[in-house]
Amino acid sequence: MKYRSVKIAGIVAVLAFFMASHQAIAQDAIFDPIRDVIKTGSAKEMSRYLNQNIEINIEGNVNTYSKAQSEFVFRDFFKKHPPTSFTIVHKGASKGGQQFAIGRYISGNDSYNVLMLVKEVSATYLIHEISFVKE
Repeated sequence: MKYRSVKIAGIVAVLAFFMASHQAIAQDAIFDPIRDVIKTGSAKEMSRYLNQNIEINIEGNVNTYSKAQSEFVFRDFFKKHPPTSFTIVHKGASKGGQQFAIGRYISGNDSYNVLMLVKEVSATYLIHEISFVKE
């Protein structure tokens, strides 16, 4: 009986490991392309990953924009603050399954904390909210 409990506990642990690994791989598939686009500073390419309406917070200026308007907002931001580097430091999901990532955007001597919330739209994950907050 004791052997059976240990065996079940081992199986549960292995399943939990594979589920966590699968979620990490899924999050990489969601956020790696977005990370790569932000690194380039291309507003046009970034628009491919934006929802039809997106809430953008740049240095405390929070507004909701259409996808087309967002491209202009990012073009202006990337022009004023061209990327030196961008890394994602944490990925996760809410209890409701909403995916998020926290990153660090460097432009010259300036550093920004970046928070992205994405939602699944027609089997594609799109940015629903994004914040660039200067450190």
